[in-house]
Amino acid sequence: MSLNLEQARFNMVEQQVRTWEVLDQRVLDVLRSVPREDFVPSRYRKMAFADLRLPIGEGEVMMKPLEEGRLLQSLSIEPGEQVLEIGTGSGFLAACLAALGGQVKSLEIQASLAESARARLDRSGFSAIDIDCADALDTALPQRAFDVVVLTASVPDVPDTLLSAVAEGGRLFAVRGRSPAMEAVCLTRLAGGRWHVESLFETDLPRLRGGEDLPTFDF
Repeated sequence: MSLNLEQARFNMVEQQVRTWEVLDQRVLDVLRSVPREDFVPSRYRKMAFADLRLPIGEGEVMMKPLEEGRLLQSLSIEPGEQVLEIGTGSGFLAACLAALGGQVKSLEIQASLAESARARLDRSGFSAIDIDCADALDTALPQRAFDVVVLTASVPDVPDTLLSAVAEGGRLFAVRGRSPAMEAVCLTRLAGGRWHVESLFETDLPRLRGGEDLPTFDF
């Protein structure tokens, strides 16, 4: 492993992620240990740790490292929890979710991205992650409740179908709203169908495929 690569990884965690109020040591350790450079297209390998959204093909991007850090911290994943990821993308976030102990099922609408993510995860030792090529907004979701649901692209509002996939006490991460001022939130399902909403940060992510036509849900 090159010293420059390790220095870039260290800088990513200490100068980007930690300074953006990500102080959960488990999350910081995962971002240090999961090889982010192995999940980006080869031509962007030297930029893997930059404070940028990197293109991964099919018009999709990876979140910035600091966004991924805040996402992971907000979900407080415990070992053995069932995790549903909507939008596998590069596979990096799925690897981080699994490294925190989640049992991850990931849905990716683009067959080419699903295939490449599966190959990267296998090479990096995350072969237990279950990836399906499917449209989460136009396909029956797995018939079970999940402890954690993660949307890796934005929606105008979180659709009812995904809210229904969250178990009581479970958490859902989403970026909702309209460009240029979208809101990243962590929603926790309470008893009686109520929700606790934690506003995390403002951002502007590309839309989930089909997301513009989703039904709305008001809190």
